[in-house]
Amino acid sequence: MKRAFYLTFIIALFTIVAGRSAAIAQSQYPIIDKLADKVIAKYQNSSCAQLAAEKGQKPTGEKAVAEQHAIAYLHQNPQAAQHFISRVASPIANKMFACGMIP
Repeated sequence: MKRAFYLTFIIALFTIVAGRSAAIAQSQYPIIDKLADKVIAKYQNSSCAQLAAEKGQKPTGEKAVAEQHAIAYLHQNPQAAQHFISRVASPIANKMFACGMIP
């Protein structure tokens, strides 16, 4: 009976620690998380035709400046870049595959 209690306690403790670790990792880059959410939403909410039309166009104005700053930041911070890419890679690749943009 004691072993079952200790085992349950250890599992519960591990679950709590793992949950907090995940929360800390997510909040480490809150701006990157917001940017990733915007990129993911763009791909999820755009049609294949819209994505194809935007593929060859370069951004202009404030959007271009914001993208340049974001890309420069990601180049300077490899951990932030890894966090961003791990968040957006799957949704982007899935949408592009569904649209026939990648084999």
